[in-house]
Amino acid sequence: MSTDTQQHDPLNTQIPSAARIYDYTMGGTHNFEADRQAAEYMFSLVPSTRKWVKMLRAFLQEAAARLSEEGFTHFIDFASGLPTDDHIHAILPEDAKIIYSDIDPLTVSEAAGLVKDAPNVLYLNGDIRQAKELLNSPEAQEFLGGEKKVAFGLSGITVFLSPEEIAVLFQDLYDWAAPGSKLYITFETKEAGKMTPKMQQFIDMFAQAGSPFWLYTLEESLEMGKPWQVDEQGLVPLDEFLGLPEDYITEEDHEGVGLGFYAAIMEKK
Repeated sequence: MSTDTQQHDPLNTQIPSAARIYDYTMGGTHNFEADRQAAEYMFSLVPSTRKWVKMLRAFLQEAAARLSEEGFTHFIDFASGLPTDDHIHAILPEDAKIIYSDIDPLTVSEAAGLVKDAPNVLYLNGDIRQAKELLNSPEAQEFLGGEKKVAFGLSGITVFLSPEEIAVLFQDLYDWAAPGSKLYITFETKEAGKMTPKMQQFIDMFAQAGSPFWLYTLEESLEMGKPWQVDEQGLVPLDEFLGLPEDYITEEDHEGVGLGFYAAIMEKK
């Protein structure tokens, strides 16, 4: 779940990495002191951070499982972070082919060790802003065997991309993929015209780490997805997508940053 900017040096372990912050939040050990401090600061701002992050990982599993049941066998996950035993390769059939990717070379190096015994998994070093180059790389092409009807995974990513970068990403994926391909995605949204002090603190924290943090409304998020089309379930709250009890998310969970988490599966017709 990491992206790069001109300021971010992924080899500098004294600068927090979104992927390693995510790992720490999930209870992992592939992180450094700077990542842990940043994560603890996030928890101080929003105590429910761990709950939301675990729901985002659950979304990846749920969406991938649904698409596997539909017959998808090729999955491409962007800004993947570390492929620990709760990532999609752990729940997909052994004949499924999975490409993970991340911009952080330290993450990629550690990830390679985690999936070294999984012949159906390929982990590539790549920037989501250059998705077309990653998809057309010799490694990806050979691994996919020319298959272009795929399922793309994009969870917790749009907050690290500008509107222009998101537009290019969606169009590039659409142009590359075969008809019938699908894209499963989460959006972290805010109310129009609203910026709470804690939202600003979140933005400032990531800016200091060299990763600009963008917040969009639900309407803007829907517009971003074009030309992909949302499936019949639509863009729904994340807890609804996961089928969680109505009281799973409390008012306290929404306090602080005040974001809404939404999920959708989109299709290239």
